Amino acid sequence: MLELNGVHARYGAITALRGVSINVSQGELVALLGVNGAGKSTTLGCIAGVLRPWQGGIAFEGGSIVGKSPEQIARLGISLVPEGRDIFPSLTVEENLRLGAFTRSERSEYRRNLEEVYDLFPVLRERLQQPGGTLSGGEQQQLAIARALMSSPRLLMLDEPSLGLAPALVDQIFELIARLHQRGVTILLVEQNVNRTLEIVDRAYLMNTGLIESQGTAQQLRSRADIESIYMGVGRRVKR
Repeated sequence: MLELNGVHARYGAITALRGVSINVSQGELVALLGVNGAGKSTTLGCIAGVLRPWQGGIAFEGGSIVGKSPEQIARLGISLVPEGRDIFPSLTVEENLRLGAFTRSERSEYRRNLEEVYDLFPVLRERLQQPGGTLSGGEQQQLAIARALMSSPRLLMLDEPSLGLAPALVDQIFELIARLHQRGVTILLVEQNVNRTLEIVDRAYLMNTGLIESQGTAQQLRSRADIESIYMGVGRRVKR
């Protein structure tokens, strides 16, 4: 479904990605793991069209998306839930959800998506007319994910969805991601909670300084790499 081939990206003179190649098949839950600054969020930004790579290819369902605008990429079926949620705090929950459905042209589709979101996030139905900024951190994260789901994405990208949440809320977010996966949603996940992430993913990539260091299932990665050392930035200890 998604394939990155030798992607290089930079911010000014700073090189952020150095030949990143990853793939995500339909229905998979795949994670990008690594320290802050490893290039995980930059990779999502390149896919979403926020940052244009200066070298390499990005294909979605067989077609190149390099050079397309974020809106064009969203209309192809890729939704990004950015780090920090980026909900509209002054708008109600319902208005935030409506903005997430901007690619849906038929009202019947909108109502169907809304009911699916309410099924996943019953608290949002209760808060429908409440400003997004008055929700708790966990509820705001649910709203951000729900807003992305309103477009019925073919690929859902989540950037640090558990960041800054209390442990009980972190549990809820991981349970939600696992539920979405069980429903067949294709997910590319960037997450700092490496142990919890490896419990639910099909595969993962380890990133360090803009490079992919290792990849595989959770079991394969644990057998080949000192996950804690890589993740904490202590050293590059991948078993060859």
